[in-house]
Amino acid sequence: QIKTTSSCKYMPLLSKKYGSIFTVHFGPKKVVVLAGYKTVKQALVNQAEDFGDRDITPVFYDFNQGHGILFTNGDSWKEMRRFALTNLRDFGMGKKGSEEKILEEIPYLIEVLEKHEGKAFDTAQPVLYAVSNIISAIVYGSRFEYTDPLFTGLVDRVNENVHLIGSASMQVMYNMFPWLGPWINNLTHLKKNVADMKMEVTELVRGLKETLNPHMCRGFVDSFLVRKQTLEESGNMDSFYHDDNLVFSVGNLFGAGTDTTGTTLRWGLLLMAKYPHIQDQVQEEISSVIGSRQPLVEDRKNLPYTDAVIHETQRLASIAPMAVPHTTSRDVTFQGYFIKKGTSVIPLLTSVLQDDSEWESPHTFNPSHFLDEQGGFVKRDAFMAFSAGRRVCLGEGLARIELFLFFTSLLQRFRFSPPPEVTEDDLDLTPLPGFTLHPSPHQLCAVSRV
Repeated sequence: QIKTTSSCKYMPLLSKKYGSIFTVHFGPKKVVVLAGYKTVKQALVNQAEDFGDRDITPVFYDFNQGHGILFTNGDSWKEMRRFALTNLRDFGMGKKGSEEKILEEIPYLIEVLEKHEGKAFDTAQPVLYAVSNIISAIVYGSRFEYTDPLFTGLVDRVNENVHLIGSASMQVMYNMFPWLGPWINNLTHLKKNVADMKMEVTELVRGLKETLNPHMCRGFVDSFLVRKQTLEESGNMDSFYHDDNLVFSVGNLFGAGTDTTGTTLRWGLLLMAKYPHIQDQVQEEISSVIGSRQPLVEDRKNLPYTDAVIHETQRLASIAPMAVPHTTSRDVTFQGYFIKKGTSVIPLLTSVLQDDSEWESPHTFNPSHFLDEQGGFVKRDAFMAFSAGRRVCLGEGLARIELFLFFTSLLQRFRFSPPPEVTEDDLDLTPLPGFTLHPSPHQLCAVSRV
C-alpha cells in the first residue's frame, strides 16, 4: 500500500464522513472538494464547461505570472493549449514520432544503469533525465547529454519546484495569507528558480532563433517563433504569441513532461523491487512475446499483464492526488448544491483511483484490476490518472507511450531489487509531500539479465 501524506490523506477521510461533495476552508478561502468516481466524472466530464477554469492561487501566479498553458484561463489559455496540442502531435506525440525519440533515448539510459554494475543507486536522476530528453526533443528539437550542466540544472530545478510548491508553507500559509510572502523562505527559493528558468529558457530560445529556418521547424519553439513572426509581419502586435507565453509554455511542457512520467516510472521500478513475484510475471511475458529484440509500441496489445502492471502503478501511486485546482466558470447547481462562480474546486483524483466502489482492492498493488478472467487487458472507466474534461493532461498520449517503452525496455534488460542489506518489506512506499507525490529517497540494484 502506498501511504498518502498531508491533505491527500485527510481529504478522503473527510469524504467518508461528509459525502462526495463537501466544503473546507483554507483560512478565509472556501474550497469545494469532489470525491469518488461518479462525482468527479459528473463535474469534469458531464459539466466540463462549468468546472473547466483553473484556480490560479498566489503560488501558481508567481510560478507562471499569468502566462503559459497550465495556470491560465480565458482566450490566452485556449490559444496556447490548442497550439501546444497541434505541435506536440506534429513533433512527436503522434505514435511514430514519439516512438522514434524514445527508442533513441533508451540506450543512453541503459548505459547509465549498466555503469552501476548491479550495485545500489538512486533511480531519480537517470530516469528523470531520460524522460526529460523526450520532451526536450519535442520542444527544442534535440536531446541533451546527461552531463550538460544547463540540462541537469533545468531538470533538478523542476524536481525541486515540485516539492517547494507542494510544501505546507506555500500551499497553506502563502496561499491563505499572501502578505506573509517576504517571510517564507520557500517562496524566495521558488522565485529564484523561476527567474533562473526564465533566463535559461530565454537563452535556449535565442540560440534556436539564430538558426531558425521557417520552412523546417525542429520543434515547438521553432513553430512558435514562426507563428509570432508571421503575425508581426501582418501587423498583429496584440497576439498571444509573445515572449512570455513562449518561455512559460516551454517551462510548463518541460516541467510537466519531466516530472509526472519520470516519477511514475520510478514508482514502477520500486514496486517491481517490492513485489518480485509480479516482476517475475512481467519478465516472463516480455521474454515469451518479445525475446531480446527492442520492445515497440505495437507490442503493447500482446503484453496484457505488463500493461496492467503499468496502469496499476499509475492507479496506486496516484501521483497527482488532488489534480491541479479548478474553479467554477459560472454559477453552478451541482448535486443539489449551489456553487458560486469563481469558487475553488479540488477534484480528488486519489479518491477516484482508490474508490472502493470501483476497485476490488483499492489500497493494494493488484494488476488484476486491469485484467479479465482470460488474462486480457481491460480498460477501466475509473482510471483517471490523467484527470479528465477540459483540463485533461495534454501530454497523456506521449506519457502512455513513454511509460510502456521505458518500462518494458528496462524490465527486459535488468532485474530490480533492494540493496543487499534491505529486504522487500523494508522498501518504503510512503511518498514525499509535494505538488506531485514522489517516492521517498531510496536505492535499487539493477542487475543485468543479458
